[in-house]
Amino acid sequence: MYKKIYKAIKKYNTIVIARHIGVDPDAMASQLGLKEAIELSFPKKQVFAVGTGGARFAYLGSLDKLEDIDYSKALLIVVDTPDKRRVDSPEVDQFAYKIKIDHHPFVEKFCDLEWIDDRNSSASQMVLELLYKSKLKRNRSVIEKLFIGLASDTNRFLFNSDAVTFSLLSKIMKEYSLDITKLYQNLYMRPLHEVRLQGYIGQNMKVTEHGVGYVELTSDILNKFDADVGSAGNMVNNFNYIDEVFVWVMISEDKKNDIIKINIRSRGPVVNKVAEAYHGGGHKFASGARVTSLEEAKLLVNDLDRECQKYIQNKEVDENENQ
Repeated sequence: MYKKIYKAIKKYNTIVIARHIGVDPDAMASQLGLKEAIELSFPKKQVFAVGTGGARFAYLGSLDKLEDIDYSKALLIVVDTPDKRRVDSPEVDQFAYKIKIDHHPFVEKFCDLEWIDDRNSSASQMVLELLYKSKLKRNRSVIEKLFIGLASDTNRFLFNSDAVTFSLLSKIMKEYSLDITKLYQNLYMRPLHEVRLQGYIGQNMKVTEHGVGYVELTSDILNKFDADVGSAGNMVNNFNYIDEVFVWVMISEDKKNDIIKINIRSRGPVVNKVAEAYHGGGHKFASGARVTSLEEAKLLVNDLDRECQKYIQNKEVDENENQ
């Protein structure tokens, strides 16, 4: 697979790298890290990293505006995105050749070459593997970006980290002596207004009968705390350890795009199938969705509550059988 991806990159002079709508650190880090590695390896190629960015992730680098390119002669690489409708890029079907690099469960095939590994921690780890197992070049800047993406998607290696993950970490630490403290400052530093919003979330989170914790963040509330939708959604990872909650949900109103963005995390119940029914998807325990109203968002919460009920019942059965 690594050789096939490298050969395709080598073949095309114009390359566009895209990722999913609703940018997060892993998506943007894998995208920009891969772009920089390709530019190091092939300085004469035109390489564009595209999509809607976010001020929160400016420390990773800037995105490109597509120039007047001929898609029929260009390569598209899509990272961290399982389905075509979530790709934040124009004209997906018009590219000469398309590659997918993704760690989500399979949803649909829309690229010519698809490298899917849903046991992998992150898209950033997959790009790291590609760099170490192909002739693509790397430098400190590339590695720092990919470390940030990997650390973010694993929540500092609490989730989905295995021997391969730590083997790669050992390699990059030996090779580049990364200043992890500095990198974590970029990733986790928060302005005061976001800390106050986090306090509001803790105070106003509602919990369903079977353990779904959720909070509705209307545009008025976000404006009150001077926060944007992306910042609010990323706070979903700050509520992992509530004893009474199995699934926690951020429901954020995005008036600019006239949608409701939903971020979902779980410590047991499988949530991605529920998210898929609401124009979303993702991992078994970390997913997102998009709906058009708060009423539809509450229907999603009800469906998640039923998943929690099933999880509790199955857990009780297992415990009784093991007694």
